[in-house]
Formats: sequence, C-alpha cells, structure tokens
Amino acid sequence: MKTTALRWLWLTLLVIILDQVSKSMAVQWLTLHQALPVLPGFNLTLVHNTGAAFSFLSEAGGWQRYFFIALTLVISLVLLVWLTRLPAGKSMLACALALVLGGAAGNLWDRLHYGYVVDFLEVYYNQWSWPVFNIADSAITLGAALLILDAFRKP
Repeated sequence: MKTTALRWLWLTLLVIILDQVSKSMAVQWLTLHQALPVLPGFNLTLVHNTGAAFSFLSEAGGWQRYFFIALTLVISLVLLVWLTRLPAGKSMLACALALVLGGAAGNLWDRLHYGYVVDFLEVYYNQWSWPVFNIADSAITLGAALLILDAFRKP
C-alpha cells in the first residue's frame, strides 16, 4: 500500500469511531422518534432507517438491507483501491475518499449489526425538517462535496 493511502486511512478510522460512538450514545440516551431539542432548528431524534439516503427504499419489505450491504461493500472496495493508487499530491481527493469510505463503513456496520442505520441528527426550520442523519452521512456528504470541488480544480 502506498504512503498516500496510509496517510489518509486515519481519517476513515476516525469517522468510523466517531460515528459508532455517537450512535451508541444516541441508542442509549434517546427514545425512538421522540425529539430532544438542543438548539433552535436542531434536535436529537432517534430513528431507524432501513433505506438509503432520504429513506430511499425504506418501505421495500426487507430485501433492501442485503442490497445496500452488497452495494456498500462493492463501493467501499472501489474507494479503497482508488485511495491506494492515488499519486502523491492529491490530498483533497484522498481526504474526500477517506471521508466517504469512513461514512460508508459506519453505516455498513449498522446494517450488519442492527438491520437498519441509526440516525439521530435532525435539522429543521418551522414546519420543514431535513431527513434525520448521522455522523457517517455527514462524512459522506462532506467527502462528496470535496470530490466535486476536486473535479473542478486545475490539474
């Protein structure tokens, strides 16, 4: 494995640890579907997401769990291989891949362990509420934004 990959896998591991510790605390301290107000516009609300982003396929009847597990394994393998083959100097891309890989692994652990993903961060404004998410989802989103930003940078 190249030095580039080893240099960024710490970030993947950090995302996994922060994600799993925060989810464990949420499961222990929060009641399912009951909002705990933290700040105006922000609640802690425990939900079990059997679907993907924005609860996509959450009502599919159970097969989606295995589909998302398989898909996540394939994507994670592709990201890991991509990360290990990056040339030196591609720091933003390496960071992006490490974040997405860590987020994917965090949510994969939930699907394997619980059969659903534990979400607990809720952002809202008046009657509008963003779908509840977690640290892994945040890492995936940040990583995807960095991937897009990196694509528009000069070579």
